[in-house]
Amino acid sequence: MQTERVTFLTTPDHKAALDAFAASSGKSVGHVVREASARYIAEAVTDDQEQLGLLVREVEEAVPKMRADIREAIDAIEQANRRVDAVLAREVPRP
Repeated sequence: MQTERVTFLTTPDHKAALDAFAASSGKSVGHVVREASARYIAEAVTDDQEQLGLLVREVEEAVPKMRADIREAIDAIEQANRRVDAVLAREVPRP
């Protein structure tokens, strides 16, 4: 397995807490940081997926209403066009 080094700065208190936690867990500080960062990334992906799922549900609920509103608008426009056509037909002299 190929590895790369990652360095980050932290406070002395945080470093001491990492050292103590790692020692009490029988793990290295590197292992603890790798595990914590992997969980953080996985949690972020899960949160994104949950938010996307909520958004999809909202869209699925909204689309039928939007389609109905569009159909209603088209019907209203067609009805207005028929009225205008009827008025114009009465006002325009026929040859």
